Amino acid sequence: MGVREGHSTGLPALRFARAKRRFYREARFLTTIRDMKLLIFAGSTRQNSFNRKLAATAAAMARDAGATVTHLELSGLNIPLYNADLEAQGTPPDVIQLKQLMFEHPAWIICSPEYNGSYTALLKNTIDWASSPVKGHPDWAQGTKPFEGKVVGLLSASPGGLGGLRSLSHLTPLLSNLQCWVAPRQFALGGAGQAFDADGMLHNEAHRQGVQSVLKQVLWAGARLHGPTGL
Repeated sequence: MGVREGHSTGLPALRFARAKRRFYREARFLTTIRDMKLLIFAGSTRQNSFNRKLAATAAAMARDAGATVTHLELSGLNIPLYNADLEAQGTPPDVIQLKQLMFEHPAWIICSPEYNGSYTALLKNTIDWASSPVKGHPDWAQGTKPFEGKVVGLLSASPGGLGGLRSLSHLTPLLSNLQCWVAPRQFALGGAGQAFDADGMLHNEAHRQGVQSVLKQVLWAGARLHGPTGL
């Protein structure tokens, strides 16, 4: 029987029931994502990059949610401009390291700057090397192996009003072609020049909720696809 208008007797019980359902939904979510391995990186090496700050914010929020986070800085890898003649002399060791790192993490967050309406040359070069097969290698002869089945969430930050959104529209089909599961929820942070505090963290709650919504979807889907009952 429903609660009649003006009749308050059942309202506390109704509120309690709703709160209880929310609690158990959150509890199931936290149990699902606990220890999920999440790789986060930005397609920029600029010292004061907004997307590197966004990646740091996402990493902190994911750790708070219980995920096991690897925050990768691409500047720490010695990866040259892709060249097939160079590759024929031997795949650089840091490329092998990158392939292994990608393979070990079921879920990723990529923070993509927008250059000329698309993603950066650095990000494309990183993906090109990581997806290139290593002939005769016992683990990496198949180019798509580091990418297959990964759940990828996309974020972007830009001083402009669109927040780098166009870069994500180009990055999505590239990752899908490599057999990644790209999360439908994405977040592009506009006005990034005023969005971060002195510690490099987002200070606006709406912006934090935008990042949180992508993280939650990626971690949930990653656990479903790669957990005990997943792939």
